[in-house]
Amino acid sequence: MEAQDASIAALSSSRVLGLASLNFLFTISHRFSMGFRSGELAGQLSTVIPWSVKSVMVWGAMSSAGVGPLCFLRSKVNAAVYQEVLEHFMLPAADQLYGDADFIFQQDLAPAHSAKATSTWFKDHGIPVLNWPANSPDLKPIENLWSIVNRKMRYARPKNAEELKATIRATWALITPEQCHRLLDSMPRRIAAVIQPKGAPTKY
Repeated sequence: MEAQDASIAALSSSRVLGLASLNFLFTISHRFSMGFRSGELAGQLSTVIPWSVKSVMVWGAMSSAGVGPLCFLRSKVNAAVYQEVLEHFMLPAADQLYGDADFIFQQDLAPAHSAKATSTWFKDHGIPVLNWPANSPDLKPIENLWSIVNRKMRYARPKNAEELKATIRATWALITPEQCHRLLDSMPRRIAAVIQPKGAPTKY
């Protein structure tokens, strides 16, 4: 609990409250699940033939400059897989969004993220990682982006997993820097909302 309080206190510092004007890269994985069957048309009743539910796991990154490329994960994410994602997707995303400028990286405390080998990877690459409290999805503005993508896809009827991926990519590409900037501007309010109820769920 003390570590959790310390993490929230660090986020409350004046430096972090200026998130939208600093180079922060927020990242997280999200699972999209959709039911589909071959040949179904949008709007057609789905109760005629049972749907099979397919899901894909995707990693994404956002900043005040916009979103980075998506990575679809094909296996369980351990430390080695996560470092591959960092190397081949996070670094290009940071280069695309910030160029040669320094940035601060955000991730949650999943085992692959907090592994010693992953910490060593960040140190070797000279990338500072934001001290982040555990079990705090309401603090993550990127969670709101996934919700936006889900809403935009509510009428989509992909026929297979590849079409589902294509729909996710196309919808993700519609996210604007302005949307990202507005979400990052909400960070002071998110932090205050977490502090006031002493860790209870917030509206975010």
